[in-house]
Amino acid sequence: MKLYVNIARAVIQSLEMIFEQGKFADKVIEKVLKQNPKWGARDRRFIAETTYDIVRWYRLLQTLTDTPSNDYWSLLGGWCVLHDVPMPEWDELKGLNPDKIRARLEKFQQIRRINESIPDWLDDLGEQELGARWDDELHALNEEAEVVLRTNTLKTSLRELRAMLLEEQVETATLPDVPDALVLERRQNVFRLPAFKQGLFEVQDAASQLIAPFMRLEPGMRVVDACAGAGGKTLHIASLLQNKGRILAMDTEEWKLEELKKRARRATASNIETRVIDSSKTVKRLEKSADRLLLDVPCSGLGVLKRNPDAKWKLSTEFIQNVRELQQHIINDYCEMLKPGGLMVYSTCSIMPSENEVQVKKFLETQNGRFDLLDEAHAWPSEGFDGFYMALLRRLS
Repeated sequence: MKLYVNIARAVIQSLEMIFEQGKFADKVIEKVLKQNPKWGARDRRFIAETTYDIVRWYRLLQTLTDTPSNDYWSLLGGWCVLHDVPMPEWDELKGLNPDKIRARLEKFQQIRRINESIPDWLDDLGEQELGARWDDELHALNEEAEVVLRTNTLKTSLRELRAMLLEEQVETATLPDVPDALVLERRQNVFRLPAFKQGLFEVQDAASQLIAPFMRLEPGMRVVDACAGAGGKTLHIASLLQNKGRILAMDTEEWKLEELKKRARRATASNIETRVIDSSKTVKRLEKSADRLLLDVPCSGLGVLKRNPDAKWKLSTEFIQNVRELQQHIINDYCEMLKPGGLMVYSTCSIMPSENEVQVKKFLETQNGRFDLLDEAHAWPSEGFDGFYMALLRRLS
């Protein structure tokens, strides 16, 4: 493999935007790739994957190259050594010694926070909350995320979709425990496929696809998705309801709900209404109106570092404390939308008990017998996909 300077510069530019301008990695890659439409598929894939890889292993690469944290050329050089890519004789890479880098790798492999490339405080938090489990979960969070599709059963079946994708040279595998999921055998841009434009699938991680079925939905129900965002789970709910009943998708961000409307049109999900939460009155007006309530609450995102590796460098203890307080506010205020006898799912894409089991226990104590816990489940990163937590609660009075 040979490294070309224009492709390397695109990686460096991406890293500068992520680390110095605080931009989200996925948006950065999208922007950088749009700047040069002449790049071929191989170059585009290299830029995206190498940028993500350097972001993921940022601390390790900086330690191995023993250079300032903003010397992105040296980080790229260190990446070359770790991947056995011949290091080009460029001025930007002068002073890097591959043998020294390899020797330092051997030295630091026994120090988890460096070898797994994570800030000290986050390593401490993980060990404190998950104990012996943290080793395996942290290691799994550094793996590249799989691309998983969810079949839109309003328009097609998994078998039909899989056959159609195969005709387009897209090979997929099924998952026995996730009935609508197809996992790509090879990463590629699925948004260009006719099957996507026809609304036959959405991109949704396998663990995320466990949430809607956990709600015990039945066609004809009135469902509120109160933290809907751009609507990945809302659309799954619509498909499980078979377009029968009503779904009210709510969020504090109007632009996210606009995106949901576009996706719903493509999916022919016709039973979704959107509503912006612009004050506490929006929630109060819906008291005791829902048969099912989904609270996929804001969280640290520590279960989805596979696909958002830049988050570990942007998170802070203060942010996580604030998000825990927000979670309690949401679950205690929004639960009033549920009818007595109705079911509510509280979910996060975090693996930390302080955002999950601890929050549910605290909620049940605060509600003093008005709710009970029927079931809870985890999807762990070490099982191959994103990390999620879900709790099924019933309103008694």
